[in-house]
Formats: sequence, structure tokens, C-alpha cells
Amino acid sequence: MSFLQTLEKIRIPILDVLMQGITFFGEELVIICVVCTLYWCVNKRFAYLLALNYFVAGLFVQTLKITFRIPRPWILDPNFKAVESALPGATGYSFPSGHTQGATSLYTNLALKTQKRWLKIVFSCAFLLVGFSRMYLGVHTPKDVLVSMTLSLVVAFIIWYKRYPLLKYKHTKKVALGLFILSLGVLIYASILATRPGLDLTIALDAFKAAGAGTGFALGWYLERTKLKFSTRCPKLSLQGLKLGVGLLTTALLKVVLGFLPKENPAFVFSAYFVLILWIIFFYPFIFKFYLNKRKHS
Repeated sequence: MSFLQTLEKIRIPILDVLMQGITFFGEELVIICVVCTLYWCVNKRFAYLLALNYFVAGLFVQTLKITFRIPRPWILDPNFKAVESALPGATGYSFPSGHTQGATSLYTNLALKTQKRWLKIVFSCAFLLVGFSRMYLGVHTPKDVLVSMTLSLVVAFIIWYKRYPLLKYKHTKKVALGLFILSLGVLIYASILATRPGLDLTIALDAFKAAGAGTGFALGWYLERTKLKFSTRCPKLSLQGLKLGVGLLTTALLKVVLGFLPKENPAFVFSAYFVLILWIIFFYPFIFKFYLNKRKHS
């Protein structure tokens, strides 16, 4: 808290805006857009690794959140004030940081993938800056950020260096089943805690989101790799643009529609993210592949 109080003293409006902009690059929206673009149009195998890293690290982070149940900084110290614009995005418990986890999972994989040194530096700085922005904005302590960053880096490096066996088709069922069991375990654990005193369900719903997303990805991983096997290539660049544009638009619309489900109900929260990720991984590629085949024959 003393570090956050030091940062609070140096806040100025222009820095507040800058840090709010930086923290945006750790938002769920940015990560989904990047994964969708890579998965549908660029490099499906790399997108699989990135998404697997994101969901596995997210499940661990959300489990820690509902286990330790550490309040946000302004609750720990009523005299401390976070930057007002950052409060709507500060959902769930404080420890560890979800934004930092998302940014570290995304930009670490991009840094590992690129062969250009300057891009490695840019991507490395990106997740470090997102972590710092969370502290500057007053929504996370250094402990929240550092633990989340360390955990996400460990998961990222393990998955990256095991990427060849993970992506072998003969291991598809094992990987899908492993992620499904992990997601189901988090769901059961969160459901048990929800029946006991001490867990504020209104700020513990991110655990059910993570479980739903992980389960949807596990099923989508299995179905796509064993049944669909779509190609990221298109015969024309215009069709590639159409694929991406329609995909992002329909995904956004689906997220809006699913947002009308009761947000305080864990079952609906779980189901919404299960459906959303399954749409991205399997159903939308299935529809577009069907469209391309029909267009080819006609």
C-alpha cells in the first residue's frame, strides 16, 4: 500500500489518461480480437498455443483469487483512492491481477514467436507496462501484479517449450481432456466455496467465467482438430477480410446477447463464456468453411 500511496501522490490528469490507455491492452476485448485474428486468418497453431496459455493461466489466477479473497486496495485502506476511470474494469478480488495475467499471456507468446529483437523488446515492455498501469491506477498492489506476472510467465514458457508434443494430432484428446478436467475442477471448487460463508459471490463470478471459457476451448479444440480442420487461407484477400470482419462482428453481437443473461447467476455466467469461446473456436469456422465450399461448388 505504501508503494501505491507514493504513486497516488504523483498522479496528474495526463498520466491518468495514459495509464488507462496502457491498461486497455490487458483487457479481455483486446486479447479476444488478437486470438480471433490469428486463429481465423493467420496461424491457427500459434493461436492455439496463445489461447491455451491464456486459459490455463487464467484458471490458476481465478482459483487464487477465490482462495485468498484479498480485497481491492481502496477497501484495504479506506483513505486510499483509485483513479475513477479504472474502477469499472476492476472486477473480482484483487490478488492476483487478471489484467496482468492476460497481458503477460498474450505478449509473452508474441515475444517468443517473433524473430525480431526490437519486437521482442516491445512485447516484453507491453506486459510490464500493463502491470505497472494497474498499480498506478490504484486497482492492484505490487503483490497482485508480481504474482500474476510470475505465474503467467511460468505457464507461458512451459507451454511454449512443450508446444510440439502439445500440437501433435495424436495428443489432441489428451490436451482437450486435461484442460476440461482443470476447468471442471475450478468450477466445482468455486461452486463449493459459493455455498460457504466468506465468499462474496458478486465479485467471485470471474472464476465461473474462466471455467466456462476453459471448458468451451477444450471442447472446441477437440472438435476442430478431429472433425473440422479448417484452413486459415482463403482464395482471395477480400474473402479473408470478410471472414475476419463478419467473425468479429458476430462474436461481438453474441457477447452482447449473452450479456442479457442474469449476470449474478454463476450458471449463466459459466454458460455464456462456454458458448462464446465454442463459437470462436468451432462454430464460426464451421459456418465459414461451409460458405466457402458452397461458393466453390456454385
